[in-house]
Amino acid sequence: MSNKEPNPQTRKRNRDWWPNTLDLSILDQNARDSGPYGDDFDYAEAFQELDLDEVKSDIEEVITTSEDWWPADYGHYGPFMIRMAWHSAGTYRSYDGRGGAAGGQQRFAPLNSWPDNANLDKARRLLQPVKQKYGRNLSWADLIVLAGNVAIESMGFKTFGFGGGREDDFEPDESVDWGPEQEWEADDRFEEAGEIQEGLGASVMGLIYVNPEGPKGQPDPMASAKNIRQTFSRMAMDDRQTAALIAGGHTFGKVHGADDPDEHHEPEPEAAPIENMGLGWQTDGTKGGEMITSGIEGPWTQDPTWWDMGYVDNLLDYEWEPEKGPGGAWQWTPKEGEGVESAPDASDPDEEVTPMMLTTDIALKRDPDYREIMEDFQESPMEFGMAFAEAWYKLTHRDMGPPERLLGPEVPDETKIWQDPLPDRDYELVDDEQVAELEAEILDSDLSRSQLVKTAWASASTYRDSDKRGGANGARVRLEPQRSWAVNEPEQLETALETYESIQAEFNDRDDDTRVSLADLIVLGGNAAVEQAAADAGYDVDVPFEPGRVDATAQQTDVDSFEALKPKADGFRNYIGDGVDRPAEELLVDKADLLDLTVEEMTALVGGMRALGATYDDSNLGVFTDEPGTLTNDFFENLLDMGTKWEPADGLDQVYEGRDRDTGELEWEGTRFDLVFGSNSRLRAVSEVYGSEDGEEELVEDFVDAWSAVMRADRFDLE
Repeated sequence: MSNKEPNPQTRKRNRDWWPNTLDLSILDQNARDSGPYGDDFDYAEAFQELDLDEVKSDIEEVITTSEDWWPADYGHYGPFMIRMAWHSAGTYRSYDGRGGAAGGQQRFAPLNSWPDNANLDKARRLLQPVKQKYGRNLSWADLIVLAGNVAIESMGFKTFGFGGGREDDFEPDESVDWGPEQEWEADDRFEEAGEIQEGLGASVMGLIYVNPEGPKGQPDPMASAKNIRQTFSRMAMDDRQTAALIAGGHTFGKVHGADDPDEHHEPEPEAAPIENMGLGWQTDGTKGGEMITSGIEGPWTQDPTWWDMGYVDNLLDYEWEPEKGPGGAWQWTPKEGEGVESAPDASDPDEEVTPMMLTTDIALKRDPDYREIMEDFQESPMEFGMAFAEAWYKLTHRDMGPPERLLGPEVPDETKIWQDPLPDRDYELVDDEQVAELEAEILDSDLSRSQLVKTAWASASTYRDSDKRGGANGARVRLEPQRSWAVNEPEQLETALETYESIQAEFNDRDDDTRVSLADLIVLGGNAAVEQAAADAGYDVDVPFEPGRVDATAQQTDVDSFEALKPKADGFRNYIGDGVDRPAEELLVDKADLLDLTVEEMTALVGGMRALGATYDDSNLGVFTDEPGTLTNDFFENLLDMGTKWEPADGLDQVYEGRDRDTGELEWEGTRFDLVFGSNSRLRAVSEVYGSEDGEEELVEDFVDAWSAVMRADRFDLE
């Protein structure tokens, strides 16, 4: 496996010359469709045309038919497919919702060449005939997960369900921060002993979770347990789900370390020679023990292609001790005299081998909390099966968002709490006349335009396109934890919510079946404020509004889970929280990407929000206008004014003062969120368009479009 630095490019790019330049490329991915199917292609519609039973039958045939070019262990590719699906989905991080199975990113670098994904390129090639048969109707992203389910079912286990709908990406996702390391399998991400850098999921560069040998390659089960608990929790799993996944996954298959992979592996796919046609990790041979992957060798159970209690029983009933395996890696073998029953050899059923365990397995036995769970599983095999089924379903569907996005006949009827459930609507929606009536009542209330705008933004801008969580639907801004977030100015938010609740109660206290939700009222209030602000600037705009949002309950809201959506900074409201150690503009771009915005949409939203005076704590930071509350282009015009000289403000981090060049008089105050639109050459180019004398109308139109996109980002029922 190659740990070499990338080959130097023959042509240096801008970021090679200026590596500290703000990277806007992740927003460009939101601006274009890089796929070959065209804008009119509807994957949801195409997927629904499949006969899922036929697809599963075809996958089953692949799984149970061993190929000479890559023979199946025990004549069954099931464990191989489980590993592929797990490693596709297991990159998800609850911190920012990025990673996961959606998009089929395992096909691209860096994931296709991670050390932990060694030889999974062959698993996907085995499935290529299925992909070719169904073409655009079945994405690689769905096929990879479905193959994992079929594999589990083919080995005697009933899965919890499967939902399709994962559209394929056709380029690597550049928005994911995989870690600071400069080489594979390094672990520079620990800020202190045992504590992984915030925002990262795995403990080692290029591994899905943790080092199977133990931290830093040492067989220390208790230290391994700490890493396991931290990494799995960052991927949205609790202790019970973690234990179920490890135990269930290791019930199947084996690890491959008949020899040292560093001595036998040729380069990974991205570094392989062109004649390899995208396949990497070639070795001298292709059969049995020569399928080297990890450097650890052996099965966990006596029947590696069938669901049973073998793993749990072997782990708990016998004592294990560490030893170096044939591949030079630490693994655990039964202590002398333990009498563990032998297992068949993967390539020769007439041969027998002794089961083994990983340090990460022994961690489940040594850690008292994990051990208690494992003992419960051993006592109740049905409980173990149910726990694995639900944990596997969560693993492979966590990044899909609400259940209404899931497609196909195997979508479970039950909605899990991690899917952020919403109540069913049991009332008639408001019509256009009633919407106008409610708008007038909102504008006639004591709420200012900035309050209306900020409340709507606080509700809707929690949306993350990465895992389709958050957003205005559900009005969870009125529930914990969101109502207490500092960025939402709890006291001011409380006032706004009380006003909306009063309007809602009066409207809903009618004899007819029409009702309005708080979720709809909050968005409607923001829209009304934008329309009024545009009218004061001389522009007649209609901000689209589609009723139909509902109000979630506290019982439908996992408080701990929603804490992951809490923004540390929000450049759109000019808010920077405590402990932020990155340049503000990088956090702005990251937030814009999670909202699925383009460079132009981000720019228009910031400029418009500043003109509306919708800043955190009603500060003057970035409000470069004498008419706050009016939707003008003053922000851009005054930001770009050469009569103003900018300099850092004394004692205030990331805050700047704009002074008159002639008099030195203070005119404006802004943050890095603001000044980047004048300092970054690309953002300045867009700002100059909006800041021109003929650019104000375009700004208003673009702001309304971008605002509407954020307000309806989570309305999957409209798509």
